[in-house]
Amino acid sequence: MKSLASIMTLSLCTAAMANTDSLTVEMKVLSESGAGASAGKVVIRETPYGLEFTPTLTGLQQGVHGFHVHENPSCDAKEQNGKMVAGLAAGGHFDPAGTKRHGLPWGDGHLGDLPPLFADMSGNAANPVLAPRLKLADVRGHALMVHAGGDNHSDHPAALGGGGARVVCGVIQ
Repeated sequence: MKSLASIMTLSLCTAAMANTDSLTVEMKVLSESGAGASAGKVVIRETPYGLEFTPTLTGLQQGVHGFHVHENPSCDAKEQNGKMVAGLAAGGHFDPAGTKRHGLPWGDGHLGDLPPLFADMSGNAANPVLAPRLKLADVRGHALMVHAGGDNHSDHPAALGGGGARVVCGVIQ
């Protein structure tokens, strides 16, 4: 029979391991004024197959949304051409190899290119996506971004997959 102390030690070790292989990112609705109300959260979990991003998001438009890790740890608005742009302080897609190429999450483009999110008829996104080239150490200190529209994982016909405006963001810590 195991002692209470050994059971408690095992429980603490298990909890510590769980904390090191997953992160919870609080996601906020974006506007030209900056990050606002809560849109939910995304749990990022390390798996043998890459990072699993599990959203619990609300208030999105129904349909497919571009989903990316961005280079800077900010969800603030930033001025561009004399106008404040929601989430622009997050910078571009995370691209540590300098590929300067938008691509498939399992391809050779930006490392921050993730599979798209799908919002149901009620505007909820809950389906997990897998990013096979990423580890938790890669994404800490960056922003996680949801775009208004879908993402074709190409720079044609529209730049950066055509996802459009940045609508929801969280800083990965």
